Amino acid sequence: MASPKDLPAPEHGLLLTHFLTVSDVAVSRRFYADVFDGEVVMEENPAIVKVANSWIIMNPGGGPTPDKPDVTLQVPRRGDPVTSFLNVRVADMAAFHAHAVAQGARFLTEPIDRTSELRCYLRDPDGYLIEVGQSTGLIKGIQADAASN
Repeated sequence: MASPKDLPAPEHGLLLTHFLTVSDVAVSRRFYADVFDGEVVMEENPAIVKVANSWIIMNPGGGPTPDKPDVTLQVPRRGDPVTSFLNVRVADMAAFHAHAVAQGARFLTEPIDRTSELRCYLRDPDGYLIEVGQSTGLIKGIQADAASN
């Protein structure tokens, strides 16, 4: 377990974390630690995995609470429309893709060269969509064709 300094608790200002409602905390925790070389900061209640300069926080779903009335947390169901996704940027797409596949990640496609970036998508154990991209042309001012977004 990591030290308290690795928890998402800023001394000033703010930081962003990403919360996921998961069906199996151990499976999701292992996925984010293995595929993204994350550091498990807390095992559960909630599970927290530090990934690069961010944190993924995971807990099972549940009904409303006093601080979030009328809100029910649940994992996505197969076929649900996607309304948001995790966007991960990597320095070396080929190396990341090979590592992730070796860890059991299943991508929707191989990385595709979109002129501005190399990009591909995968799903986590609960079906959350994750975009993985490497800026290539974009860092030279070349943008993707609007039709390919």
